[in-house]
Amino acid sequence: MNKKQENNHAFIDGQNVNLGVRELGWKLDLRKFRVYLKEKYNVEKAYYFIGYVPENQKLYTFLQENSFVVIFKPTFRNEGGKVKGNCDAELVLHSMIQYQNYEKAVIVSGDGDFYCLVDYLNKQNKLKVVLAPNQKKYSGLLKKSARKRLAFMNDLENKLAYKKKRTL
Repeated sequence: MNKKQENNHAFIDGQNVNLGVRELGWKLDLRKFRVYLKEKYNVEKAYYFIGYVPENQKLYTFLQENSFVVIFKPTFRNEGGKVKGNCDAELVLHSMIQYQNYEKAVIVSGDGDFYCLVDYLNKQNKLKVVLAPNQKKYSGLLKKSARKRLAFMNDLENKLAYKKKRTL
């Protein structure tokens, strides 16, 4: 049985995934997650959208070493000192720039701001799945636009949770 390998691309809202999974009480192992995307959804390229903060260079290097294409959004600190840098527009733009280069898109986010993108991709038969981090906290707009192409990370803790290596 020779199954045709799809050439799918994932577009990952890094902050949404990180916060969504942490709200479930576990931390995502990004190395395992990249393998999961490849094996489950035939993801050849995985774009990881994240605000750029110089102190997080180790994370960015790790992502790149594990086959993520990292797309940075410039950030700034607001008056309260909180880092701000929403990546939604970058994710939408890059999914359209790459449109001709993939068979199907995997959108990894529970953010309703992606409603129009998900709706468009679904109508064009270019949507593989919307993978939302938390089934209890995601936008109902995604349920409407993704229709039956909606999956959740709630039950993936055993497969994808980061576990500290024990030293003997």
